[in-house]
Amino acid sequence: MTPAAPEDPRAARTRAKLREALLAECAERPLAEVGVAALVRRAGVGRATFYVHYDGLEALAVDACADVVREAVEALHAWRGRPDPVHAPPALPTFFASLAPHAALYRALLAPGGGGPLGRVLHRDLRAYSLRERELAGAADAPLVASAVAATFAGVLADWLHGLLAGTPADIADQVWQLLVALHASR
Repeated sequence: MTPAAPEDPRAARTRAKLREALLAECAERPLAEVGVAALVRRAGVGRATFYVHYDGLEALAVDACADVVREAVEALHAWRGRPDPVHAPPALPTFFASLAPHAALYRALLAPGGGGPLGRVLHRDLRAYSLRERELAGAADAPLVASAVAATFAGVLADWLHGLLAGTPADIADQVWQLLVALHASR
C-alpha cells in the first residue's frame, strides 16, 4: 500500500474557507436556503472552484461537519480501564453540549433514527473503530456488536437532536453510555 500524497496546502485552505463560509451561512439560515452563489461570495472563491472541491452543498456540509464525527468517536472512547456502567466519561457530555451552535445543520444532515448523509459517516466511522477495538480484544461477535454500537449511538444522537428524546447533554450522555456498555457486555 502506498502512502497518501500530501495534500496541496492551497486546496486545503480553499476547502477550509468553504467550510467556514457554510457554517456562517447556516448560522443565518437553514441549509436548504443556502445557495452556492452566496456561499462562494462569502468564501471569496469562484463557483467553478467550489465544484472542483465538492459536488454540491450536501457534500460540503458533511465535510464541514466531519469534525463532529471525529469528536463523537473520540468521546465514546475517552476512557481507560474498566468503564463506569452508569456515568459516561466526561468527554461524552462535553461532546453533546458542544453540538448546540450548529444543531440545525446537524439536524439537516442527520435524520431521526441516525440516517442521512452525516448519519452514514457517523455509523461507518463508529462501526470501524468499535470493530477494530473488539477484534483486538478477541471479543466474540465483533461485527455484530460493532454494528449495534454504531447504530445505537447514531440513532440516539439523531433523535435527541430532533427533540424525540428529552434530556440535558449530561443526561443523554449517561443514558446512551449505559446502552453502549450493556451492548459491549452482552457478548
